[in-house]
Amino acid sequence: HGEVAELNAELADLAKSQAEMDRARADEHAVFVQTKADLEQGLEGVRLAVKILREHYQGAALAQQPAAPTYHAEATGSSTGIIGMLEVIESDLGKSLAQAEMQEEGAADDHQKVTQANAITKATKDQGVKYKSSESTSLDKAVGELSSDLRTTEAELNAVLDYMKSLHAQCDEVAETYEERRGKREEEIAGLKEALEILNTQAAFLQRKGNGLRGGAHQ
Repeated sequence: HGEVAELNAELADLAKSQAEMDRARADEHAVFVQTKADLEQGLEGVRLAVKILREHYQGAALAQQPAAPTYHAEATGSSTGIIGMLEVIESDLGKSLAQAEMQEEGAADDHQKVTQANAITKATKDQGVKYKSSESTSLDKAVGELSSDLRTTEAELNAVLDYMKSLHAQCDEVAETYEERRGKREEEIAGLKEALEILNTQAAFLQRKGNGLRGGAHQ
């Protein structure tokens, strides 16, 4: 019973640990989903800004008159600086997104492995509880049957012992009666011998009967 209780306690701890891990994984996944959405939205905005700026500066460059080359050079340099900065931001956002996705994949994989290991442990302990409970029930039944057999055997043995005591008492009484008669009535020896033969015959009969009872009791 102690082993079954211990296994059940371990199963309860395992279930509690699994539930806590599932909640933590769910919270972690929810954070990832929000982070991914924010990063994707940021990437989309930066890419759109880069596209618009490129189209704007390219259009401005085409419309620029050859008479003003200085302004064209300044505009080109400015556009290159802004677009370059946005491209750096785009690259950082892309790296952050890739890193978040990699961390999410690793966390999900770890959670799945631990969950599978817990499932195997749970199945093993469940089987242990089932086996130990069955073993305990069988043992209790066997002990009960043996106790019942022992009580029956003790009762039969006591009955045989009581019967043997009664036989000894009868034999002692017969012996005392015989001695008294022998001392007082020597002239009745012939009659007493005849009586003794009858008593011996009766004692043999009782002895056989006692042996029969003892044999039946041990069977």
